[in-house]
Amino acid sequence: MFRLYMDSIRLQIPSLPENVRIVESFIDNAKEKFHIDDDVYGNIMVAVTESVNNAIIHGNKCDKSKNVNISLEMGDHALKFVIEDEGKGFDYQNLPDPTAPENLLNTGGRGIFLMQNLCDKVEFFNEGKKVELSFAV
Repeated sequence: MFRLYMDSIRLQIPSLPENVRIVESFIDNAKEKFHIDDDVYGNIMVAVTESVNNAIIHGNKCDKSKNVNISLEMGDHALKFVIEDEGKGFDYQNLPDPTAPENLLNTGGRGIFLMQNLCDKVEFFNEGKKVELSFAV
């Protein structure tokens, strides 16, 4: 379905874990600019920061010479965040189920599961180097 995005903002950060704070400010500013409801804002904050963390740590391997690009597009009834790294990608279609008994005690492996449960739509592109997180507003 074609959707017209009326407004967009972009951010680029070097792949350092501490730069997630910049993304949090980016989301806070977007909340004000686009008048995002508090209930959606919480989902956005968790899902987008998790995606950016994945891009920094797993995609770009914390290589500060590689960037993570984040964009936000506001449409008629949707808010879409696009997060893209410069890594090698990953097989996003064959991830272990974090709710399986053998995975419950693992310290990681829940990020994409969280994103899928907090967003209205999650799509991966470019071999997993790019993710689009959509939220109905």
